[in-house]
Amino acid sequence: MRLYWREHRIGQKLVLQGDDNSEEELGAVRKTPRGYDALARALGYDPGRAAKGLASVEEAKQFVESFTPWDLFDGAADLAVEPDVEPAKP
Repeated sequence: MRLYWREHRIGQKLVLQGDDNSEEELGAVRKTPRGYDALARALGYDPGRAAKGLASVEEAKQFVESFTPWDLFDGAADLAVEPDVEPAKP
């Protein structure tokens, strides 16, 4: 299993890639005119897992990672987010 950030046309997505190459989107950050927006995946509705107007992409990514959304998946609890950002999929 892998846990990494991937470039996206409007920002970056936090991706959990399974051993079978399946992918789950666990969070996202995007640049807006007011700063950066961040969203971490949750079970059900949880408005506390979203933030708007963060100062930097790094702050937005830390916000998403602070919720450890990968804990929702079996076998992923011990994973660490890879430091390098993957390029966008073609």
